[in-house]
Amino acid sequence: MNLDINIETKKLALIQWLTSLNDVSMIDKIMELKQEEKKDWWNEISDEEKESIEKGLSDAESGKLTPHSEIIKKYEKWL
Repeated sequence: MNLDINIETKKLALIQWLTSLNDVSMIDKIMELKQEEKKDWWNEISDEEKESIEKGLSDAESGKLTPHSEIIKKYEKWL
């Protein structure tokens, strides 16, 4: 609950600061940051990454999976 109060306090401080802000370039930077938050990561990755993810999803749907325990055994020396 303390975390929520801290977040709400920060939000209120930002709102108060924004209402007094007259620097257009700073407002533009904040708007750019807001737009960045709306971007879909899928549109930001390469075609190769998309194909790899789609192949993984297809493999999972068809049951071509390796149990987590086997993967851990295989890579435990690096973990």
